[in-house]
Amino acid sequence: MELRTVASYARELRPTLPDAVFAPATSRVLWLPVHVAIIAGCAWALATGQVPAPLWPVLSIVIGICFSGVTFLAHETLHGGVVRGRFAIRVIGWIGLLPFTVSPQLWVAWHNRVHHNHTGKQGVDPDMYPTMEEYRTQRAARIMADHFGIGRQRLLGFASMLFGYTGQSTQMLFTARKRGFLTPNLHRRAIAESALGWAFWAAVAIAVGFVPFIFVYLLPLVVANTIVMAFIMTNHNLSPLTDVNDPLVNSLSVTLPRPLEWLTLNFGYHTEHHLFPTASTRHGAAIRDAILARYPERYQTLPLGTALGQLYGTARVYADHTTLIDPPSGKTWPTLVPRPRTAATPMVMSAVSSSSETANERTSPQAAQGVA
Repeated sequence: MELRTVASYARELRPTLPDAVFAPATSRVLWLPVHVAIIAGCAWALATGQVPAPLWPVLSIVIGICFSGVTFLAHETLHGGVVRGRFAIRVIGWIGLLPFTVSPQLWVAWHNRVHHNHTGKQGVDPDMYPTMEEYRTQRAARIMADHFGIGRQRLLGFASMLFGYTGQSTQMLFTARKRGFLTPNLHRRAIAESALGWAFWAAVAIAVGFVPFIFVYLLPLVVANTIVMAFIMTNHNLSPLTDVNDPLVNSLSVTLPRPLEWLTLNFGYHTEHHLFPTASTRHGAAIRDAILARYPERYQTLPLGTALGQLYGTARVYADHTTLIDPPSGKTWPTLVPRPRTAATPMVMSAVSSSSETANERTSPQAAQGVA
């Protein structure tokens, strides 16, 4: 499988795209006051008893959806796709990441610099699951893969969706200096930005009271984690490890009904995002069309529900770059990889298939239609 760099794709694709694709999508900022107003209104209703108790979980779901909405906005803003100006980017980024109390300083280092520049690279990309070598030598890797990683048809693995983003961001905050993501001064700034968020939510807890706080923040945080992690894990964790950062190999775009794509700011256009990270995902469809016109056999996409089902049915340890393995049982599954185009299926990709074989046996990859 030939691997190509992001730059090589960008050189060929950028001239085919209109200049508007690379202009800031400033109207996206309007999502911020809308989400904040809904969150504040629901929190007020819960704190003052304006709605009956049976409806409190409903308001928690609404708040959680808005939490994820501002998080998607922060992600796009911190990539430079919404506004220009460092101060404005940081302010919007901090507010947008406030539900998870993630520091913009940390996020830019962890996500923009390390993840985007080294996507899918073994031992470097912080968002990839462990290899067999890491599984054998690192206790934390074994605990995550065997008990908390989604997959192997184990319901407990869904804990990584319910709490995953909160857990990983907290881990990253306290290990960023050791990992070399941040200098000592920038690490202190990151801790201060997160601490300011912790203080904000502590003040909210004091203001609304313990029981309302469960529905104002804690349950919505679980909802937001689930939504955000559904994208994060499907975007890369069915894909192979790659020594060269090739977004058409190590990334997967996921599709939803159009109203849900609109509500999630087109976050599912993830291959497109990795090719042009500073472009707003508002233009994800235009970038996708440009990719399909030039590399139809390499573009990989699945409906989000299908991708989640494949995560649930497979394992989260890499036996090699293109094979997932469940170490206790020895069962293996192929990762998603591009396949050559055929006359019958002009846009196809390899799909992970269920496996009940014993160790060292593989199922054959099944073809799945590329564009939903």
